[in-house]
Amino acid sequence: MSPETGLQVPSPTASRWRTVTLVVAFATMLLITLLPRGLADASGRALDHSVLMLIMWGLSAGFVYGIGFVPRLRLWRVVFSPLIAWAGLATALVFYVRYFLG
Repeated sequence: MSPETGLQVPSPTASRWRTVTLVVAFATMLLITLLPRGLADASGRALDHSVLMLIMWGLSAGFVYGIGFVPRLRLWRVVFSPLIAWAGLATALVFYVRYFLG
């Protein structure tokens, strides 16, 4: 905690994880925007909406965590936690790896 401002100063390791999360969220956003077929099954149908919701939730949480915003309410801190972000971004990664390799 900074004595002058009373704000918590993130450690260098936390800053690196935030940067990585923000870069992955931005790359995932570009993939979804430019290659939406990666989020479709082999026949071209869109994925189940619950999977897409997890991906979008993870994307949103990735941006919130990545820019360093920390919500005051505990509920919002859980909703936008890095674990949620990484789970959603990893889900998108699985579908895009399958799209490019399959």
